Amino acid sequence: MTAMALEHCDLLIVGAGPAGMAAAVAAAPSGASIAVIDDNPAPGGQIWRDGPGASLPAAARTWRDALERHANIRVCSGTRVVAAPARNELLLEDAERGRRMRWTKLILCTGARELLLPFPGWTLPGVTGAGGLQALIKAGLPVEGERIVIAGSGPLLLAAAATARAAGAKVVRVAEQASFAAVAGFAASLLRWPGKAAQAVTLADPQYRTSSRIVSAQGGAQVDSVRLLQGGREVEIACERIACGFGLTPNTQLGRMLGCALTPTEAGAQALAVDARQATSLPDIHAAGECTGFGGSERALAQGTIAGYAAIGNEHAAKQHEAGRARWDAFAAQLHRSFALSPDIRRMPQPGTLVCRCEDVSFSALADCSGWTDAKLHRRCGMGACQGRVCGDAAQFLFGWIPPAPRPPLSPTRIATLVGLAGHDDVDRQ
Repeated sequence: MTAMALEHCDLLIVGAGPAGMAAAVAAAPSGASIAVIDDNPAPGGQIWRDGPGASLPAAARTWRDALERHANIRVCSGTRVVAAPARNELLLEDAERGRRMRWTKLILCTGARELLLPFPGWTLPGVTGAGGLQALIKAGLPVEGERIVIAGSGPLLLAAAATARAAGAKVVRVAEQASFAAVAGFAASLLRWPGKAAQAVTLADPQYRTSSRIVSAQGGAQVDSVRLLQGGREVEIACERIACGFGLTPNTQLGRMLGCALTPTEAGAQALAVDARQATSLPDIHAAGECTGFGGSERALAQGTIAGYAAIGNEHAAKQHEAGRARWDAFAAQLHRSFALSPDIRRMPQPGTLVCRCEDVSFSALADCSGWTDAKLHRRCGMGACQGRVCGDAAQFLFGWIPPAPRPPLSPTRIATLVGLAGHDDVDRQ
């Protein structure tokens, strides 16, 4: 059998969000051959997602244009990582074929995903993540005239509300679990970052309520109302959609599979550990952006720029951007302090609330398990279609379980792609 073709690049960047784009642009003047891969249709990541219902900010267009100006940058959109079949090599797949990519330097800019936490009714149609709602609207989901409740914690709630309103939806409540004092302190602190000061204005949203969290969603074939605990009393609000945002979890799967060390985040999740030059614990591998911890697009851009310069050996240029990164590190720390999840959030699920929706595993069925492996073996938690991508994060938050290192394939892949590796000597030896 003929093995699939092997491609080469000097620098491979996984992820084309703000961090990945900044890394590529920083490294490009060196003349190195650079490949940027991302599973989205166009560069921008989740924050600058494109689509029929999207209005790209000027910054997104500027960075896209910067990528296009460099002939030595090749952007491979709609491409995902399947496995790491050999040293300094990744197996990739797009809509047409699988291929092997060998790299000299690697920068992981794999971003983060929403932390979805279970509560009674969270599996009803119409209940999504806050970021998920934004993505659906940008992709063209019609929400005009729909009543939407947005609940959880952090600035993402207000961003989701703005996106929904721009699409004609009626946002009837934004329920923030943090206290008024915490939110007011965050608003006052934004004066330290003039570029963020405008966010303080959005906190004056007439539907915004602090010390408010979701209790349950009600409905039959579709969600029709939500119960919120607000100021010590329950209120019920009629709605057609609920969007929940409890923060983000770094996408560390590829880094973990390669063997990169992890470090705990302020929220209790695990992120890729990096040093002052964004280098991971492995030689020739750097990481930048939300996979190293949540901090916003500005921090991701600063980290990506440093990683790009460091990967090509331009230490002087990398050092020039340390002050900018430190500035946005301070913003990230303030964000975490102000919107840290209350212990009450862990009490949202009831005994019968599903935690693993793929395999119908309830909270009570998991409460006596000793850890993630025990839950998989005896309750089938994480054995369904999502392979623990949703319930694994929830279980880590609720029970403190750390999932084992991921194994290939990292994403669903075609048999033909795996068969194509049969002629690869390294794979045959394994």
